[in-house]
Amino acid sequence: MSSTLPSLVSRQLPLASPPAQLATLHRLPLAREFAQALGESGLHPLHPTGIEILQINVGKLCNQTCVHCHVDAGPDRREIMTRETMAQCVDALKRTAIPTVDVTGGAPELNPSFRWLVEQCAALGRHVIDRCNLTVLGLPSQADLVDFLADHRVEVVCSLPHYRRLNTDKQRGDGVFDKSIAGLRKLNAAGYGDGTSGLRLVLVTNPVGAYLPAGQASLEREWKRELDRLYGVRFDALHTITNMPISRFLEWLVDSSNLERYMERLVASYNPAAAHGVMCRNTLSVGWDGVLYDCDFNQMLDMPVEPGVPRHIADFDLAALEARSIVVDRHCFGCTAGAGSSCSGATVA
Repeated sequence: MSSTLPSLVSRQLPLASPPAQLATLHRLPLAREFAQALGESGLHPLHPTGIEILQINVGKLCNQTCVHCHVDAGPDRREIMTRETMAQCVDALKRTAIPTVDVTGGAPELNPSFRWLVEQCAALGRHVIDRCNLTVLGLPSQADLVDFLADHRVEVVCSLPHYRRLNTDKQRGDGVFDKSIAGLRKLNAAGYGDGTSGLRLVLVTNPVGAYLPAGQASLEREWKRELDRLYGVRFDALHTITNMPISRFLEWLVDSSNLERYMERLVASYNPAAAHGVMCRNTLSVGWDGVLYDCDFNQMLDMPVEPGVPRHIADFDLAALEARSIVVDRHCFGCTAGAGSSCSGATVA
């Protein structure tokens, strides 16, 4: 069985529906269910520790089509958050002290109202994160994007599979690595990643295959050394993220006969300490249409927050949402395996 991802296809991959994806996972003979693992850790049902991050997915439009993408984003997607829904997100923020707004996509910068949202959130004094694919920085329509991000003190979190060309292009397409390095150099030229400007630059890497990430701290040291040595690129931190068994990566696991082995690995690697720090405990995810989810992965599986609490950003109620039980399923083993995985990287040192 192969454990290496195939090269990027030139068109968007056909995907099973979210219910069909869950059914595929539930056909596997796993040693235990995720709720059972939580119960053994004294964490079932799982509850928020408080909402510290409002993660807003502003749409699935992207200038890339990557084989690992759990959002199933691409150039032909038309799901885009409207200005009205963004305004509802801003209204919710005004009624709370949620400190961080995490803007994601797709390529979030391609939403026509992306900059308006950033401006509104920054004006409220919130820390804004832009999850950037790096190649978008080279589009003619985004020539001034780096300056805009720097002017609003936006933290830039960039996905980069590897610091070498072969592994990155295998996952994201020919030529993506060189464009990514060009994007990183633009960010460095604006002061990002220099350690003194306060303009934070974070890289995110996920394995190119059916295995868990290596240790985050050691990888960060290696990446900082090699990106500086090879390309003169600097950054502040590296986050490692486990590939979740959903969407395009699930399709690849099935096609390559890696699914059962990968899920067994995730279950066997369940870490109670990682479960304590999962991102759904301090993050609320907003879909492009305003529907609320416990996390970005549940969003892609059409699993909104539990019944009985507000399910749309227009009905936002902080107290009710912080008292909810978090919806879980088998894919959640991906966030609790080994050192854990979240949008902020490993959850266990």
